[in-house]
This record gives sequence, C-alpha cells and structure tokens, in this order.
Amino acid sequence: MDACAIKKTRNNFLHTCRFLTCPFFSFYRLFFFPPPLSFSLNHCSVMEPLDDSDSKLERVDSDQTSTSSASGISSVFSTDDFRNGDISSISSGSGEIPTCTVNRVILAPPLIAMSNEADKNEPAAPEEVVVTAVTREKCVGMNNKGVSWGHTSVIGRRREMEDAVAVIPGFMSRTCDHVGGCTAPGSRSSGEISPIHFFGVYDGHGGAQNYDRSKLDEEGKVAKFCAKRMHNVIAEEWEQEIAGGAEWQKRWEAVFANGFERTDSEIESDEVAPEMVGSTASVVVLSGCQIITSNCGDSRVVLCRRTQTVPLTVDQKPDREDELLRIEGEGGKVINWNGARVFGVLAMSRAIGDRYLRPWIIPVPEVTFTARTDEDECLILASDGLWDVMTNEEVGEVARSILRRRRRSLSSTEEISPTQVVADSLTEIAIGRNSTDNVSIIVVDLKSKRKRVQRPPSIS
Repeated sequence: MDACAIKKTRNNFLHTCRFLTCPFFSFYRLFFFPPPLSFSLNHCSVMEPLDDSDSKLERVDSDQTSTSSASGISSVFSTDDFRNGDISSISSGSGEIPTCTVNRVILAPPLIAMSNEADKNEPAAPEEVVVTAVTREKCVGMNNKGVSWGHTSVIGRRREMEDAVAVIPGFMSRTCDHVGGCTAPGSRSSGEISPIHFFGVYDGHGGAQNYDRSKLDEEGKVAKFCAKRMHNVIAEEWEQEIAGGAEWQKRWEAVFANGFERTDSEIESDEVAPEMVGSTASVVVLSGCQIITSNCGDSRVVLCRRTQTVPLTVDQKPDREDELLRIEGEGGKVINWNGARVFGVLAMSRAIGDRYLRPWIIPVPEVTFTARTDEDECLILASDGLWDVMTNEEVGEVARSILRRRRRSLSSTEEISPTQVVADSLTEIAIGRNSTDNVSIIVVDLKSKRKRVQRPPSIS
C-alpha cells in the first residue's frame, strides 16, 4: 500500500472515531438500531383493575363514626334540628327477633388461561373461560344472631294522634323455600323452619276517627284497626294462596291485594269508622332471603345498604303521572289546594278506608321484592311526618352513623338498643325541623350481632 492510501485510511479512521463519540451518533444509534428487549413473565407484575365490589368493600366506616349521638350527624344537621318541640310521646319501644334465614347466588368473575409463549408477537388468544357459580351454604339472615328493632310514635304538633305501628316478630313460621325467593336453594338452611316477621306503619287521616263520640275506643280508629288486624289477615290469606301453586311473587301479590281489600271491607262492615276516614298502610314482611313491601298511601320504606339509601316504596300521590291518569280516567279531578289533592281533599291517591272517594281512592297496594344481602344495614318505615322534613339520604346517613358507632361500643349491660337510639334521634330531628304531623318510625337492624331474649309483639 502506498503512502497516499495509508494516509487516506488513517483519515477515514479518525473521522469514524469522531462520529462515534459525538452526541448525534448516540441518538442515531438508538433511533435506527434499538437494542433487543429482554422480557420475562417471571419478573413481570400486572396490576389488574380493582373490581367495583372490592373497591366498595375497601371503604372504611370511619367517615360515619363519632363519639356522641349529636356530633355523629353534626356534619349534616345543625343544632337547630334538635331544638325542643312538643313531642308528647305516645309510644316507643325496642326488641330483638330470633334468627331468620337468607342468601344469594354469587358468580365468580371469568378466569382466563393465558399463554406463556414468548415467541409470538401478538397476545395469545384465551384458551378457556371458566365461570364458577358459588352458591351460599346458608341464607343471609343466618349470619346474624337475630334482627333487632326499635320504634317511636309521637303526636308531635298535631292535636290528635292518628298514627299507629305494628311489630309482629314471627307472625308466621315457614321454611325459606316455602316463602319463596330463597337464594340458597338446596341448602340446609333453606329447608329449616324459621320465623317470618311483620312490620307496619299506618298513618290515619280524617280527624278524630270516632264517628260515635260516646264510644271512645281505640278500635274505632282506622289506623289502630289496621295495626291490630292487618297481619292476621295477611297470614290467613297466605294459607289460602299457598294451595294455588302459583309462582311465589304472584302469590305474595295476591296475598297483599286480598289482605288489604279484606281489611278495608271489615272497616266498613264492622262500622269501625265513617266513610270519610282512612289510613295509609306501609308494611314489610321480612324472611331470611327477602324483604317484601306492600304500600298504600304516602308512608314510606327505605333500605340502608352499605353507603346507599334505597327506597323500597314509591309515594302514591295524586300528581304522580300514572296515578293522575288513573284518577282522571275514572272521571276524577286532582286540584292543587295546598298541594295536589283528589278533588282538593285528600293528598294521596290510595288508602284504606276513605270510601266516599271511591273509585278514585283505592285500597290496592303496590308490592316490591328485594333480595337480602350481607351489605344490608337496616330498614326504616315511617309516616310522612318524617319524610316531609327529611330526605331519604339524610335519614339513611343518620341511621348508618348511629348504628355503626353503637355496634362497636355496644356492651351487654346497655338497656337501649341501637335501633331505638336511631328512632329517637330521627324523631327529635323531625320535631326540630317543625314537622306539623304525627311522627311514627320503625327501625329494623339487619346486622344485629347479639342474641337477646325475644320480646312480645308491639302494637301502638
């Protein structure tokens, strides 16, 4: 090689060295000649999305906790809500109900078998999808020691007491399969005889419900009559319907329809009250698996489930679209007189009694079915003396706050049940907010952990 060729080779080598060490070459090398990636499944961790139910379960109850009954709801309610009013308590009470039965079917999420073949550029197609159905071994109600309850019924600022409540633990005893809607079919608990419980709130209207002032008898009031009679009629109707063999929901719908109509007829035939007197009726039949509600009027039932307040009934008001169409279709009129009223008189579209407003006011209930779950906290039944001044959400927040705090601190020596504290607190708030009606409330704890002595039925 001659001297000229050697010089040219050396210059090319020096030029190449300068290029390899410059910043531009680093970018050039990475952009056009990326290094091979080393990937191993054994060292790769994948964060799967959190299931919605799991995220709910991770919520802590601390946001509902407090150290006192007043401070536990101070974030929503001011001290004015608890100011003194003319409560004039007519009745209150609490009790515990023996263990009941309930359950549901849980579907596990799909399990997808993934391929570990590393030599494929595209993800492997799922080889198999496995869906596992896990049936509960026992009903939901069997997880608790029982169901406890508390109630209040006060005259408030009304001149007369027209409300009535009924708590009948074990008004029937049946197997969960027999009642219907069992979510643990085939389990041992589904075939065990267990108590079925009855709760009812009745809000009377029409003034003093005694058409004969010489007979001042409690039975002379429509609401009181319903409280003492309705559960017996329902039990009798159930015995008749069970022989028919109809589907369980249809059977219960027929039971309540016939039961409400029978009670309404007995009020007329027994001359319980004049035809211008009536009452709402919001009742709950609680089995191990189902919460069955039957509603006639504007009293209401709500369920506190985890952090939600779920309405189980819909107020039957004259201006509700379907009710308005029904009333006007029968030749009736809805007049806005201090609110929507049938012929400017009655502020509800369905009721027991009130025969002078037939066929526009009817004793036909609306029935709902709700399967119980482990997340259910409590049931609240109340007359409109509560709902006129508090929303469903406000009532649910108060109930959850008190129940969760009292459950943690409950000792064996405490005389007042957590449910009674809830009922008393809600009554105080309603009176403090100037509720102008009677206030009647039943609170049913669906997570009671203490088994206590069963107390007798309560009717007031």
